[in-house]
Amino acid sequence: MQWLLQRSGPLAVGINQGGCFMRALPEESDRPDIQFHMGTLSADMAGGQPHPFPGFTLSVCQLRPTSRGRVQIRSDNPFEPPSIQPNYLSTDLDRRTAVAALRAARAIAASPSMRPYVKQELKPGLQASSDEELLAFCRASGATIFHPSGTCRMGTEPEAVVDEALRVHGLRGLRVADCSIMPTLVSGNTNAAAIMIAEKAAQMMS
Repeated sequence: MQWLLQRSGPLAVGINQGGCFMRALPEESDRPDIQFHMGTLSADMAGGQPHPFPGFTLSVCQLRPTSRGRVQIRSDNPFEPPSIQPNYLSTDLDRRTAVAALRAARAIAASPSMRPYVKQELKPGLQASSDEELLAFCRASGATIFHPSGTCRMGTEPEAVVDEALRVHGLRGLRVADCSIMPTLVSGNTNAAAIMIAEKAAQMMS
């Protein structure tokens, strides 16, 4: 009623009320390699239907995945959707980071500050304890958090699509100015990087 009548209260704010950057593999990473989002409702995934009971969601993502996917055209029909193969968890580092990230989430939930507010772990559930079981959960339940990049990466090597001025190799009058030109993913949300790329592109074309 507070939100409906006054547009205020708990329903008037975003669901992710907490977060952090940390190292899931501290012996291998010299800087944070995962990012947490803490949602103030329980759901299977971002934007999913909330569960019909009180809860919260700890979601975690790898900041610099080493798995490489591909986007390919299917035909010369521009209206046909492309073939997209993300190849999630195709490298050993990504698989180990995913498992370590789940164990870090469990450690946070089991901390003295959080323990009074946790009745039980819904997913993957405490029955999933081995690395293999946790990795199976990651494979079955993992999803994008909408930061894909690198499909039109900048560079001079044969696989690169644009040059240092964002011009598409082999074509005249065409540039790409979005996150697809980044050779690798930045260590955080891509919004600021996308704005920077756009500002630089505007400067080069002015």
